Amino acid sequence: MKHRLQIPLRHFFATPPTPCPYLPGRLERKVVTLLAGDDPDGLHNALSQAGFRRSQDLAYRPACEQCNACVPVRVPVTDFQPDRAQRRIWRNNSEILSRHLPAYATREHFQVFRRYVTARHEGGGMADMEFADYRAMVEDSPVRSSLTEFRCPDGRLFGVCLTDEMSDGVSLVYSFFDPDFEALSPGNFIILWHIRNAVETGLPYVYLGYWIAESRKMAYKSRYQPLEALAPEGWRRL
Repeated sequence: MKHRLQIPLRHFFATPPTPCPYLPGRLERKVVTLLAGDDPDGLHNALSQAGFRRSQDLAYRPACEQCNACVPVRVPVTDFQPDRAQRRIWRNNSEILSRHLPAYATREHFQVFRRYVTARHEGGGMADMEFADYRAMVEDSPVRSSLTEFRCPDGRLFGVCLTDEMSDGVSLVYSFFDPDFEALSPGNFIILWHIRNAVETGLPYVYLGYWIAESRKMAYKSRYQPLEALAPEGWRRL
């Protein structure tokens, strides 16, 4: 008999169709529910294992008509084998310092966030975010969340990652970095750091969100091998 996740009875709502931010010419719809109740962390764990992601106090999952391009993926960290490029990225960033922080928004982080969004996602949904919007993204969480801050040896802010702490791993909610360091592949380094940290702390998985094979912005996740994807029969190797 297959194991089935036990998700408490919830009210789920569907969003209206909007233009897909990843695949031109397609419409996006989501199923959402509020992360509330006596045990939001337990609910979040169950929903994450069922392919949901978190945004502030909501859990969501794509529910697009005639499209299933968004595939939830996670890295089983004890089996992870970095490739040649990933080993080079790790070496090139060997002097970067990390610090674990509460999920609290700062002006310094926001300034780097704005530079990152302008450089990488101009015209996207986050392009007009003010500090209050950024603060809500970081701080409005009913579950265990934290920030990991990355700095250069001289103190310059290298990057930041907002993560959710789960019973079986960590979920990378959102990461950003100073565009001046783009040649060092900071986005990949942040993922590699979380994989190594999960191994050191005994957590089995790093959840990377959705992999979209047809989207250049999201296809990079398949480089982290082995990678598990959520299929109708459960999590399996991609």
